[in-house]
Formats: sequence, C-alpha cells, structure tokens
Amino acid sequence: MLVIKNLTKSYPGGVQALRGVDLELPSGVFGLLGPNGSGKTTLMKILATLLEPDSGTIEMNGADLLARKDHTRRMLGYLPQDFGLYPTLTAWQTLNYLAKLKGVTNRRERHDLIEALLDKVNLTAEGSQRVGGFSGGMRQRLGIAQALIGEPQLIIVDEPTAGLDPEERLRFHNLISDTGGENTIV
Repeated sequence: MLVIKNLTKSYPGGVQALRGVDLELPSGVFGLLGPNGSGKTTLMKILATLLEPDSGTIEMNGADLLARKDHTRRMLGYLPQDFGLYPTLTAWQTLNYLAKLKGVTNRRERHDLIEALLDKVNLTAEGSQRVGGFSGGMRQRLGIAQALIGEPQLIIVDEPTAGLDPEERLRFHNLISDTGGENTIV
C-alpha cells in the first residue's frame, strides 16, 4: 500500500503545487485527474524521487520512500511525460542497457525479459531498429517497456498514452490492467 500524508511542495515565486496531499492507495491502477497546473506531475516527480517535497511523508509497504531513495528506485518503474532515448541504440539495446542499470545482471534472464517486454508492447518486429527512427507512439511503447523492468511494485506513468493510436491505447490499458493486480500504478 502506498501511503502519502500531508505532502506539500512550493516553487520559487510562491506557487504552491501541493498542499496537504493525503492518499492511501492499495494495489491497483489509479489515475490523477485535474487541470494543467494542479500538481499531478509534481506529485509523480516526488514519488519518483526526482523532487523533494517541502513536508510530508510517503511510505510503500511500510518503507519510507523519501528517506530510502536507493530502495525506492529499486522498487520503482517510471515513465516521465518526456522520455529521452539514445537515438543510435536499437530498441533491444536500449532495454538491455536499462535492464543492466536496474540490476538485471544475469545475461539469459535479461535476454528473456527484453523479449517478453518487446512482445508486451508490440515492438518485437522493431527490436533491431534504431530508436531514433521510431514514431512517437513507438517511443512511448518502448518507454512503457522500460518502466516494467525489474518487476516494480510502484509504477508511475505521466501521460502514458500520448502519441498512441486507438489500438495501442487499448493494448496499453490491457497491459496496465494485467500489471495492476499486484502493483500500485499511478
């Protein structure tokens, strides 16, 4: 369970992005809805350890996510709104590199994981193509795949279906539904 208590965040100039946010999220899929500027991305960046809150606490299954950032990053899958890629790497090489960074050191295990992820996001046929030539939707699907590396307990996706056609949106929603049973997805 993800528990957020009294989370606040202000930016220079007095802009208060978050004010006393309290949430308890069990396993499952949860959407953050609100107008532009309402603090959705700020909250996701704090959960992903990319921003420090001014105050408040965040716990996942009893672990303090703010105090134990190394632990948090190991249990986290994150797809930011703007996901940068190395354009000269292939999709397979990109996932291989990111899997190594996430601690998947066994070569065979990493190979099987990459093949399964490419299949899940419908990029198996494009695995040997350089990502610099990918469409926006293909980049987004690769971003989704990398967020699933390492069997994360907490998955954060910021505008995950941007650039996807209707068929791929449905595939993404099905993938998230299947994954959300045992994980918390925001």
